Amino acid sequence: MADINAPASTGESKQVPLSHYNDFDEKKASHIPSQHSFTPESDRDVEVSVPALPPFSPPPERLERWNESKTSICRYLFTLYSFTIMGMNDGAVGALLPYIEEYYNVSYTVISCIFLASFAGYLFSALTNNIIHHRFGQFGVAVIGSTGRLIGYLPMMFHPPFPVLPVIMIFPGLGNGVEDSGWNAWIGNMENANELLGLLHGAYGLGATIAPLIATAMVTKSNLPWYTFYYLMVGLTGLGLVFASFAFWGATGRVHRDTHKSTTGEGRTTTRRVLREPITWLMAIFLLGYVGAEVSLGGWVTTFMLNVRHAENFAAGMSVTGFWLGITVGRLVLGFVTGRIGEKLAITFYLVASIVLQLLYWLVPSFIASAIFVGFLGFFLGPLFPAVVVAGTKLLPNDFHVSAIGFAAAFGSGGGAIFPFAVGAIAESKGVEVLQPIVLAILGFILIIWCFLPGGYKPGGLERARENHEGMGNDVIVAFRWITQRKKANGKAQSSSTVASPAEPAVATTGP
Repeated sequence: MADINAPASTGESKQVPLSHYNDFDEKKASHIPSQHSFTPESDRDVEVSVPALPPFSPPPERLERWNESKTSICRYLFTLYSFTIMGMNDGAVGALLPYIEEYYNVSYTVISCIFLASFAGYLFSALTNNIIHHRFGQFGVAVIGSTGRLIGYLPMMFHPPFPVLPVIMIFPGLGNGVEDSGWNAWIGNMENANELLGLLHGAYGLGATIAPLIATAMVTKSNLPWYTFYYLMVGLTGLGLVFASFAFWGATGRVHRDTHKSTTGEGRTTTRRVLREPITWLMAIFLLGYVGAEVSLGGWVTTFMLNVRHAENFAAGMSVTGFWLGITVGRLVLGFVTGRIGEKLAITFYLVASIVLQLLYWLVPSFIASAIFVGFLGFFLGPLFPAVVVAGTKLLPNDFHVSAIGFAAAFGSGGGAIFPFAVGAIAESKGVEVLQPIVLAILGFILIIWCFLPGGYKPGGLERARENHEGMGNDVIVAFRWITQRKKANGKAQSSSTVASPAEPAVATTGP
């Protein structure tokens, strides 16, 4: 966590030396103290008038580095491991969905209840993650995250009746939600946050890439039942629980409270207070659409390739692997680009590219072309989540981050439940082709939402927006005023061009 008493790092903003406010004024030949107290040099008490101090901002907090100690390295490596398991959890669902549907003999609408169960877990985590951090610290986050997944995976090994599945899948959603908010908020406040979050979410993409590959191979090549995949998940999650206890042993609730002092004048910054910030809701609505598009594609692309593109079982499973691989590579590669050109401009470009690729994926009736387009679609969708997290940490105070990111992630997971469920429900009567227009509409919607983020499209704009207290939609207002002024200027130019010059009075007055 950032230590405000440590020397400032060489980040984007430069610390103003305190000596700047403690200079010798040659004109007045008087010493200007940096504090409101005065200590005379002689033994006599001397009364002086202390000049008003110039307004200045407090020195910036030192940003934590992921490799500043062995403990920090160990903790960051655990977050990568944790996000890999989270990716495997989400990536396997899409590959196993056709086989779960066949095993239980249920419809698209019924099988889609699995997505709603995950949302319920995320929603509960949104309401509790701030309290968990406050009382138990990062140690509680790590242990609760791994334990929640373990509680869900153990019954899956025994393939219980279908009504039990949505209930037990709430627990992995809870575990994933708690860690999702905790690790994003922690790493989002580090040096080189875009790169580190790119690696973190790249680990998620890696898990989501290998899980369909492993699950598909187990079912189609080894002729194993679908639930044997969860034997692997139980082993990996149990190992993660041990790793979590070791890595975050000293990260208690007291440590979190000491490093996240409330800026609201209360004992702690509550989720209710955080929800009064418009930036929190913009992040939440954006992630609602983004996660909805991502999970809808990841969850239904296999079925789409089987039923619409008429691919073979293994090839269809590999297409969803290509989608998650694209997300992984995009997060690893574009994470080094996003911070350099600015989060707002970068996300705008990524979304425009994603809309074009989604159109091609929809309209070109070829399996090979569709597999290529969906892979590149994942590439440009990949960096969106980490970039939004970084944008939120730059626009909100430090003590808001856990609740804001936790709520936005949980609200976003609602998109990962609602939209895939909607695809399944509509596909029941209209066919799985409805996946494409739904995803296209979602991408267009979040592009419009993103334009309302303050800060402009230049690097460092988010930091300046926070310093200048820019409101939501400031860029849209500026653009609207610019367009209006341009129209007025063009109107005046056109009206002045219709006025006759003194040399040509006949032309101006002659009518038909």
